[in-house]
Amino acid sequence: MSITTVSRHLSSSSFLFPFPSSSLNFSYSISKGRDCNFRKNMSSSSHPIQASSTSSSSLPLPQDRIVVGVGGTVVDYLATVDAFPNPDDKIRSTSLKVQGGGNAGNALTCAARLGLNSRLISKLANDAQGRGIVEELEADGVDTSHLVVSKDGNSPFTYIIVDNQRKTRTCIHTPGYPPMVPHDMTQSSLMSALDGARIVYSDVRLHETALVVAQEASRRNIPILVDAEKKRDGLDELLNLADYVAWTEASSIPSALVSMLMILPNLKFVIVTLGDDGCIMLERSLDVLITSSRSPPPGSLQPEEVDVDSSLQLLKQRVDGSSTIPTCISSKSVVSLSAKGIGAVNGRLLVGTAEKIPPSELIDTTGAGDAFIGATLYAICAGMPPEKMLPFASQVAGASCRALGARTGLPWRTDPRITPHLL
Repeated sequence: MSITTVSRHLSSSSFLFPFPSSSLNFSYSISKGRDCNFRKNMSSSSHPIQASSTSSSSLPLPQDRIVVGVGGTVVDYLATVDAFPNPDDKIRSTSLKVQGGGNAGNALTCAARLGLNSRLISKLANDAQGRGIVEELEADGVDTSHLVVSKDGNSPFTYIIVDNQRKTRTCIHTPGYPPMVPHDMTQSSLMSALDGARIVYSDVRLHETALVVAQEASRRNIPILVDAEKKRDGLDELLNLADYVAWTEASSIPSALVSMLMILPNLKFVIVTLGDDGCIMLERSLDVLITSSRSPPPGSLQPEEVDVDSSLQLLKQRVDGSSTIPTCISSKSVVSLSAKGIGAVNGRLLVGTAEKIPPSELIDTTGAGDAFIGATLYAICAGMPPEKMLPFASQVAGASCRALGARTGLPWRTDPRITPHLL
């Protein structure tokens, strides 16, 4: 089975996870005489909100906390409506918000609010939208010094219709122009971006540039996390270099997860998020891969072999349906998880539950997957075990659903809803 075939098993409904800004009046300012080089050096004095929100001696930060992200950052125009319109309908919005968005921009904003040093590689135009995107990222503590800014063209943007009745959002995306290509980024900028990095993240947008960054990260033994939201150009190449994969909002086939770990021997884990149904994680053990056509060495102690689909059903039966907070249920420490006709891998299967958000508090699911990714990046940097990582990421994602847009509800690390996970 090829990686592309596995991708089809885990395909998701296509939508862009957006982000928030601050208000309807998303106005931008630029100093006189500044052109395409409008990015600013960040200092603690220029971000009083971040400084006051993250200062807490009781919440130790990960020692290695530099995360480099490659991918989309856009402007989102979010309009909420009572119900999604029919063709030729004329309706009014109940609220409107203009804010920064894009998968990578959202995930790195989340990571920055949690305390990581986030560096973003992307491309914008020197227009009002682009300047606003940069100002918002910097206000959240994201390092924008590695952004590429085109003198001409347009920055990317997305129209998002949030349906209050069905709690859905529909996205209409306009890509930026000109698109980013590898030679937009200098070698010195690439080296600087990766200097001291703990992990590299890609949302598989800007895939040619992402592949160059991933190849250099691989040469430096920097782990790579790929967000495989949907089948995109360059996904297979990036998966071949990935250490971690998160499939956001996909319908999962457990045998496909086994297949992925067999096809991609460098993968340490694969996570599939399932919205309000939580998530599934398959974590590889350090033992060698077992396939259906290979026999273990004589005298070696082999873990118990279990069918991955049956194992998943048994784990789901152990979930406490009355619990409102995210939890995690895992299989035995190490088992041989087998998929009929495919083979088996040594590892653990884990089921994470989502937070049960009261309907009165559920505002918008835009960007929930990006919030989950941002929290996962933090968890990897902090060395969290999966049993702690999955509830933490789900808690952060749940917090993001309590406000309009992808960033408005993203919690800071001192938020009382997540501080217990950080202690």
